[in-house]
Amino acid sequence: MFGGAFDPPHNAHVALVQAAMAQLQLDELRIFPTGHAWHKPRVLTPAQHRLAMARLAFAGLPGVVVDDREMLRAGPTYTIDTLRELAREQPGAQLYLIMGADQARALPSWHRWQDLLRAATISIAERQQPERAGAGFDAKNYPQGRFAPLQLPPMPVSATQVRALAAKPHNTAQGIAQLVPGPVARYIEQHHLYLAP
Repeated sequence: MFGGAFDPPHNAHVALVQAAMAQLQLDELRIFPTGHAWHKPRVLTPAQHRLAMARLAFAGLPGVVVDDREMLRAGPTYTIDTLRELAREQPGAQLYLIMGADQARALPSWHRWQDLLRAATISIAERQQPERAGAGFDAKNYPQGRFAPLQLPPMPVSATQVRALAAKPHNTAQGIAQLVPGPVARYIEQHHLYLAP
């Protein structure tokens, strides 16, 4: 399971998914665009656009499925609820929760986060950022959890950066072409996403 706003999905997301499939030897990886993100201080781009971009970004990756259930769920979206649903649907499956290091650092603020540690193996992709040395997630602080590290090359790209570049008129597709998959760049341009009002 790999969840997020995907507002928009970018090349680091795709690289993380490819690394998880290969390194964890997963049979399937489900992508869950967030529904009502209780923890996000900003308003997200409408769900239909984020879902469409996620489908474009991860299309063609064997074993990767974009799942819209969190977007269809009423009320706040909680990862533990989705993990429990997956466990019921696939009894006996080994479940992994894939996340970036920034999400891992915030894990104790997640809804029922201790239940997450029991429900799945937490797999954390640490981006190499020398300026933040020492600020990483330390699994030793969570002896009740199961953890599997993911090796990911440094990729200096974020959704915030993509949105800022896309906000500049007449520069959308070119400005973000190196940061997001080509179909996602074209979708953002066609639908005039992220342009400043």
